[in-house]
Amino acid sequence: MTRAVETLVAEIEALDLEGLRAFWKGRYGDPPTLRSEPIMRQLLAWRVQAQAMGGLDAETRKALARSGPVQPEGKHLGVGARLTRIWKGRQVTVVVEEKGFRWDDQLFPSLSAAATAIAGTRWNGPRFFGLRDS
Repeated sequence: MTRAVETLVAEIEALDLEGLRAFWKGRYGDPPTLRSEPIMRQLLAWRVQAQAMGGLDAETRKALARSGPVQPEGKHLGVGARLTRIWKGRQVTVVVEEKGFRWDDQLFPSLSAAATAIAGTRWNGPRFFGLRDS
């Protein structure tokens, strides 16, 4: 890495969320609406390095394009799969459908959206239903 890029990455590491947003706005325009400092730091550091060193090579770009869109986690269980858990003393079940996840006669685009509706607060859907440990 060049000295200038190393210096910029070091500056990024020291910034809080508002500083990261200001840094982004000054270099790239409106920042993403992220609330995660670690993710914002990684994105900014990558952009600075990619700008200086050229980013992804053509072969990697083609491989990523071939991989297609990422499926929401939980879709791999297959249409018709039922995810059940006891939440606040009642059993809740979400059914995997072709276009999302159904709970209580509502279709949600992601398992996390369904889990958030069930819990009333923001939840990671795979974690809520025990598909992952952390």
